[in-house]
Amino acid sequence: MRLDKFLKVSRLIKRRTVANEACDAGRVEINKKTAKAGSEVRVGDEITIHFGEKEVRVEVLAVEDNVRKEAAREMVRYLDDAR
Repeated sequence: MRLDKFLKVSRLIKRRTVANEACDAGRVEINKKTAKAGSEVRVGDEITIHFGEKEVRVEVLAVEDNVRKEAAREMVRYLDDAR
């Protein structure tokens, strides 16, 4: 699945256009490498998103096209003390 779509489906970023902009600005990394919006996301990948001073790191547990809001938080596991 494309990175921008995964960020939206998993509810890490609310809108796909915002996810695209974050990727274009170089604020999203997959496995510690700057990622483009079209980068492929796989189970086990580590995604880091830089929101100004805040950094969110998650591990991908599942990749699904459509999920309910309640199930979206089961797609990722937060790393560090992010949540």
